[in-house]
Amino acid sequence: MKTWLAIGLMSGSSLDGLDIALVRLAEKEGQYTFIIEAAETLPYPKYWHDQLANAFLSTPEALMPLDKEYGTYLGKQVKDFIAKNGVNPDFVASHGHTVFHKPEQRFTLQIGDGQALADACGYTVVNDFRTEDVSKGGQGAPLVPIGDKLLFAEYDICLNVGGIANVSYEVDGKRIAYDICIANQALNWLAQREGLDYDKDGLLARNGKVDMDLLKRLNGHPFYGMTPPKSLGREFFEQHQKSLLKGLSTSDLLATFTEHIALQVALAVSTLPKGKLLVTGGGARNKYLIERLQARSAHDIVVPDNTTIDYKEALIFALLGLLRLEGKTNVLCSVTGAPSDSCSGKIWHPLTPSQ
Repeated sequence: MKTWLAIGLMSGSSLDGLDIALVRLAEKEGQYTFIIEAAETLPYPKYWHDQLANAFLSTPEALMPLDKEYGTYLGKQVKDFIAKNGVNPDFVASHGHTVFHKPEQRFTLQIGDGQALADACGYTVVNDFRTEDVSKGGQGAPLVPIGDKLLFAEYDICLNVGGIANVSYEVDGKRIAYDICIANQALNWLAQREGLDYDKDGLLARNGKVDMDLLKRLNGHPFYGMTPPKSLGREFFEQHQKSLLKGLSTSDLLATFTEHIALQVALAVSTLPKGKLLVTGGGARNKYLIERLQARSAHDIVVPDNTTIDYKEALIFALLGLLRLEGKTNVLCSVTGAPSDSCSGKIWHPLTPSQ
């Protein structure tokens, strides 16, 4: 059995913070296992929350230095995390933070410069997992399905509810996965209008009333009728949904958007045989959303322990980094629509290696 100690980094579109996980990965005869040995979410200071939130509106000239500055910030967080836990990882794998995702234009951007990150933490870094697939004509997303396949095969369906909700499952030995709908991006934005970081347990939504006209308008976008592969970015929320979220109380808007998420997820898995549906990501902590999903779906909803809920994506990016370093497939064309699988990601070595 071969083992590796890795650090995975994930920053989602909901801007909850930086997820950082120390992961023990093992492989024997093609079978992978994992242990999350330590993990934490580092809330973004106001400076970085604002910088990342506004990067979508930035010019290329402003994004270039921000890319390097954010890479250095990530590296410093990794260095502190390593010191805190007294470990010596084999490598660091970073998703970065998505600013733009326009695969139809063969363009995607996740900032967090790999060289700056490696120099700041002192360890080998793997990042930029999406661009190769996008350059081939694929969606460059979702990336998590290879981890679902290799680490969570006991579940029939894997659902992640982060800033965007996405799903992954097998059909006749072929992995199918795609983005379903905007999720916490919208819910958090609405909660923040009330001075809250997020709607804890979905309490505001629970006290609201679903507006059927708004629900119909949200569900009516042509994206939901498209067949996979398909993916979403912040652009979708900004251009097609934000302007609809007005004229009602925040509770009613949250109730309606929560129902929209539950309905779209239920529709996405409605043709699959009844089975175990694993829910991870921040949305798995939203008790009201989980209730609405269970009410609309025939599947057995499984919400795992808190560590798996919160750090599944960071874990899987550690796996993606390992597969890249091992020269193995880590992006599946069956989910992205590219003409071939990829061993994707850029490898960076620190100019002054850690001792």
